[in-house]
Amino acid sequence: MMAEPLLIVDRVGKVYPTRTGPVQALESISFQAAAGEFVSIIGPSGSGKSTLIKLIGDLLQPTQGSITVGNMTAAEARRQGAFSWVFQNPVLLPWRRVIENVRLPLEVLGRGGRDPRELLRVVGLEGFEDKYPSELSGGMQQRVALARALTFNPRILLMDEPFGALDEFTRNTMQFELLRIWSEVQVTVLFVTHSLSEAVFLSDRVLVLSPRPATIRQVATVSFPRPRSAALKDRPEFEELVRCLRKQLE
Repeated sequence: MMAEPLLIVDRVGKVYPTRTGPVQALESISFQAAAGEFVSIIGPSGSGKSTLIKLIGDLLQPTQGSITVGNMTAAEARRQGAFSWVFQNPVLLPWRRVIENVRLPLEVLGRGGRDPRELLRVVGLEGFEDKYPSELSGGMQQRVALARALTFNPRILLMDEPFGALDEFTRNTMQFELLRIWSEVQVTVLFVTHSLSEAVFLSDRVLVLSPRPATIRQVATVSFPRPRSAALKDRPEFEELVRCLRKQLE
């Protein structure tokens, strides 16, 4: 049985007005996520995965339904600093050193949070505090972005294809790094990906969206024990779950 939900998405829909008429992107999306849970979202291209997490993070407003975080609306939760983001592009400021990029949210918000140097240690970048983004690899830049996202202790970390631009070796490495960091900070993660293997390897549950207008076609529970090793991806049970998710997408 799932613990008391932190996030409740209740019959959420989203319609975009266009020049040729309204387009229904999402229709009656409902799910819950517990504190500290890792939930991945997969679906066909254009199915509304990014739209869904933008609605949760209050970057967009739903046309129907409601989203609550604890006892707050999504808008109230955003104002309280409940959400943080990691995108496919690290979006680091090139003129600021690594430590200054990580410290940026605290400067903007004008409040305290986690020690940026401690976060750099957590993400494996101790000793790189004074480097500039251009002096880092793509994977290291994403670690900086992850450290920055955790500075003000968000309750929900929204990750939109964060490893999509990385090569396969770096992507696999970042999957292990993300699980290590997540196990330490225990933030709730909503993770958008096109990779079925990645979704299964990382997650407690995987939400499968249908083509537009997107509904939830399946919620797959991933029961493999943690911590997870690379050998898991070669196990028949792992490959079978990936096949089942692929069938849902097809």
